[in-house]
Amino acid sequence: MSDFGTVVDRYLAAWNETDPAARRAAIDTLFAKDVRYVDPLASVEGRDALDGLIGAVQQQFPGLVFSPGGPVDAHHDQARFTWNLGTPGAEPLVIGFDVAELDTDGRIRRVLGFLDRVPG
Repeated sequence: MSDFGTVVDRYLAAWNETDPAARRAAIDTLFAKDVRYVDPLASVEGRDALDGLIGAVQQQFPGLVFSPGGPVDAHHDQARFTWNLGTPGAEPLVIGFDVAELDTDGRIRRVLGFLDRVPG
């Protein structure tokens, strides 16, 4: 089994990466080619679409940072974890909960996201 703590750290780092080339390199390394990402506001398939989604989220929430919201709970090839989006040290603006599933190569193939707190 993969070290899911490291995978989640890399996942959040990809969402925080504002340099387009560095972000794409992180996505290509971490995610399967046919990755599927679904949350209440988005549903995308493939690395190109995920890259576009992350860029759009960064434009919507400029300067905010994703951070872990607690421990990672993992077994087999899947993990669940809470994340925060906000200004470091301040109350998070958005809180979410994701379930990530790895493929046989250890890349993320599916993310099912839930939003626990969103701005009004």
